[in-house]
Amino acid sequence: MGKKLGYAVVGLGVGKGHCDAAIASENADLIAVCDLIPEKMEKIAAKQPGLRMYTEFDELLKDPDVDIISICLPSAMHADFAVRALHAGKHVLVEKPIDITTDAAQKIEEARLATGLKAGVIHQNRFNLDMQAIRKALDAGRLGTLTLGTFAVKWFRNQDYYEGWHGTWDMDGGGSLMNQAVHTVDIMQWFMGDVESVTSHTGIYTHDIETEDATVSIIKFKNGALATFVSSTNCYPGICTDIQLYGTNGSVEADQDVLKTWKFKDFDEDFADELGIDAFDAAEEEEFMLKKYGSGNGGAAGGDPTILVGHRYMVEDMILAVRDDRDPAILPTEAMKSVRIVNAVYESARTGKTVYFE
Repeated sequence: MGKKLGYAVVGLGVGKGHCDAAIASENADLIAVCDLIPEKMEKIAAKQPGLRMYTEFDELLKDPDVDIISICLPSAMHADFAVRALHAGKHVLVEKPIDITTDAAQKIEEARLATGLKAGVIHQNRFNLDMQAIRKALDAGRLGTLTLGTFAVKWFRNQDYYEGWHGTWDMDGGGSLMNQAVHTVDIMQWFMGDVESVTSHTGIYTHDIETEDATVSIIKFKNGALATFVSSTNCYPGICTDIQLYGTNGSVEADQDVLKTWKFKDFDEDFADELGIDAFDAAEEEEFMLKKYGSGNGGAAGGDPTILVGHRYMVEDMILAVRDDRDPAILPTEAMKSVRIVNAVYESARTGKTVYFE
């Protein structure tokens, strides 16, 4: 094995998960962190002896041993810090959302192209094992023609969650939709295709915030399918994340990484062989899939330590993208799609009109 890549993380809120993933990697070393609060860095240093701790981002950028930086700051700071890192010669992995506007996100893409460096974005829910199985079923045409999707992020946040930058327009870019549900917006467009129009309502129901704590949208796709999308941080104590697809030949339903429904009119032997499904008809296929994917990522992985999910998957993918000189799993242009949809929801709710996409 060659020299390990040097990994750094700026922002130790969600960035703590990036740190753990880098520490666990066999292909990189977590060598530096950057945060305004020394106590946060000291907690990471307790797990990683010799860790370099920076309170100034510009000083981190000068560190010659840092190859990759995870940008885990408030959402509206993502583009600024990612662009600065790229022009300083560092590859970047940006937390979701890529930024709060597509114009800001485009700056990351422009810097990626100008520098020739790698820029990836966190949307780890695509790599939940049941989501991968559903994507393969869609690619194989198992659902037939998609007609309907229903997506609902029914979560809960206490008021104290919003005491900082969360729930502000200038730093968070939105509330329940931009922050909590943007992952599921990404899944929706990844599964259902390009959006044609968005019609939405939003509101503030149980929190003292600028933005919103609930949204309801009707979304039409260019392929003719329809979807409903709901986001909320009012659903005590946090209920579920419904991801449901219905087509002319089948239906699938999941709650995040837990598969709930897998029903198809016909059995496809070639598809079963490709996915490793031990079955001889549609009923046996359903039984197999619910047994394998019905208990989440842990059950589907079957205890195999080589199967990575969540932030661990995406950090390792970024490390390997740099090592192997390939694109990371999710590029800025792909991550922009969910931000555009989220902002269309807000525009529709604000104007009372349907927003049409070109």
